[in-house]
Amino acid sequence: MRVWSSEHSFSHPWETVIKAAMRKYPNPMNPNVVGVDVLERNLDTRGRLHSQRLLCTEWGIPSIVMTILGTNRTTTYIKENSVVDPIERTMELCSSNITLTNLVSVDERLIYRPHPENPEKTILTQEAIITVKGVILSNYLEGLMANTISANAGKGCKAMEFVISKMRLKN
Repeated sequence: MRVWSSEHSFSHPWETVIKAAMRKYPNPMNPNVVGVDVLERNLDTRGRLHSQRLLCTEWGIPSIVMTILGTNRTTTYIKENSVVDPIERTMELCSSNITLTNLVSVDERLIYRPHPENPEKTILTQEAIITVKGVILSNYLEGLMANTISANAGKGCKAMEFVISKMRLKN
């Protein structure tokens, strides 16, 4: 098992960042996300917005990794659950792969909160728990996957900035 985490500060208010997070895909920075379906969305009695989405991704997995894992599948599906709490001003997003779970599990958690000292900024904290199961070199593969997640997190932050700039152009 490998744990990866990071923190990023957006120079935008929480409300703007949350709107962008809900509209993040598709974007040119994350072309591997090829489909997003909203499965369910509802408000609870406390006014929190709950969403469940299904993401379809297409990965260019190196052939050596595919050989080690014993698969030739490059399309994966991810379930994503999020809760936006406008009173507490938080958004928590949890995602897990639902494809290849017998080989790999990636559980990711993102939390968006207003910056404690500057309301014009938003803090994103991310954590991923990566587990490769039942194959040789699992620790090595978990490290590779953590590096990929780290690179994709940077692309994700750039994607958020891209979406925010598109939102501003429409207003």
